[in-house]
Amino acid sequence: MISTITRDELKTGLDAGTITAVDALPEAYYAQQHLPGAINLVADEVDSRAEALLPDKDAVVVTYCSNPACQNSTQVAANLERLGYTNVRKYAEGIQDWTEAGLPTETGGPAAIR
Repeated sequence: MISTITRDELKTGLDAGTITAVDALPEAYYAQQHLPGAINLVADEVDSRAEALLPDKDAVVVTYCSNPACQNSTQVAANLERLGYTNVRKYAEGIQDWTEAGLPTETGGPAAIR
């Protein structure tokens, strides 16, 4: 089972630069809004893109998607763990919780490696 992380823990880690956030929603949703500094990685691209986007398999990686009903973040987290990532957690409440708390988001498409 994937470990979870709270909004406050995630914000602290993002602010400190100790967490890499992974938006598990399709690129169109990512472009509309995502957590600050988040990269975009969907489940069917984990095998082909994870190594380039997340080269350190021991780094803290937190996946998220829309809200608790969305399973994209669980799928991406499970795929990352299958590939040997050792510190994967999930922000189960998703971007809905983040924005409802009044926290900042970014817009625009991914600038990451394709």
